Amino acid sequence: MAKPVNTSKTGPAARRNRKGKAPARPAETRPRAPGRLVVRGLLWAAFALVGLIGALILLFSTVNPPITPYMLSERARLDEIAHDWVPMEEIAPVMARAAVAAEDANFCLHWGLDLKAIRAAMAQGGNRGASTISQQTVKNVYLWQGRSWPRKALEAAMTPAVEAVWTKRRILEVYLNVAEFDEGVFGVGRAAPHYFGVAAADLTDVQAARLAAILPDPKGRSAADPSDFVQRRAGQIRDGAATIRRDGRDDCFE
Repeated sequence: MAKPVNTSKTGPAARRNRKGKAPARPAETRPRAPGRLVVRGLLWAAFALVGLIGALILLFSTVNPPITPYMLSERARLDEIAHDWVPMEEIAPVMARAAVAAEDANFCLHWGLDLKAIRAAMAQGGNRGASTISQQTVKNVYLWQGRSWPRKALEAAMTPAVEAVWTKRRILEVYLNVAEFDEGVFGVGRAAPHYFGVAAADLTDVQAARLAAILPDPKGRSAADPSDFVQRRAGQIRDGAATIRRDGRDDCFE
């Protein structure tokens, strides 16, 4: 009796197509490359981070930041910090002008990054600062202290976004309320009574200039017991604040 011919299509020969190649496995059964999964995960993480930052920028355009990363670190170090929020309407206008004169005379003229100041700083080999009040506000509210390229890159990317959403008056209001004026003393609402026993609304031009003079080094300088350098710097700031008022460079926040 003749041996029946196997007509089944499950044999090795049948599993090859006409070109002699094995058919491709269904797409759903192909294992995904680990590299693609990592890239996709990083992209989702980046999108989530951008979304979170955007939400916080929108939120703090109207809601006062209750605390900042630096305040948290100082509270952990000192056990306690002093911080009271005061609205711009309760801050002496001369204090706002003094801060601008001391830290960012072109505050009303730039969009967050002062390119002229940056070029001047680069020409001097980075020995002078070029951070605007807007950049300092972004750093103080959202980021960490210290010099590092990742922080500077984030700061530079976020500052134009803050400038696009916040008003100049809002930026200066937040800056004056989160800046450090002494060890563990944050914001002009606490700095004014801490140094002079007055409310922020009652600061004189001399007192405001001294507070602005200690901003770059609040732990090493005193507004109540100023060194010769702080007194000279405060005098320069008073003159600068008066100039800013005369030439209208306070229009964006007055």
